[in-house]
Amino acid sequence: MKSVTVYTDGACSGNPGPGGWAAVLMYGGHKRELSGGAASTTNNRMEMTAIISALSALKEPCTVELYSDSRYVLDALEKGWAVRWRRNGWKRNKSDAALNPDLWETLLNLTERHDVRCHWVRGHADNPYNNRCDALAVAESRKFR
Repeated sequence: MKSVTVYTDGACSGNPGPGGWAAVLMYGGHKRELSGGAASTTNNRMEMTAIISALSALKEPCTVELYSDSRYVLDALEKGWAVRWRRNGWKRNKSDAALNPDLWETLLNLTERHDVRCHWVRGHADNPYNNRCDALAVAESRKFR
């Protein structure tokens, strides 16, 4: 399988509020940037949308080195929370519904297609690709103000 490096970020002005997402995909010497946004959303939905968009852009199953500053998404994937929520009918526990089941369903299907390896990066730090994603996501969110 090809190995692709993916950086993603989501941004939201208010939570909920206007939001944006971005991804940078790198394979060999190629780099592709993706971004978009929504008029009324949450930061977590934008984080998830960035990852979904990046994985959906891959034309074949790949090994994906995924870098994100979202503990919500990375922990839910790495610790198996999202798989458990799906197995339990999108419930976090007996009484609390899991948030964003529509996006989790799509994301889990994509992680079953690709070999995704999660890496947490500190947001707003010195990582140029995370900073590029943040700048693109913020710019997208501003289109809805």
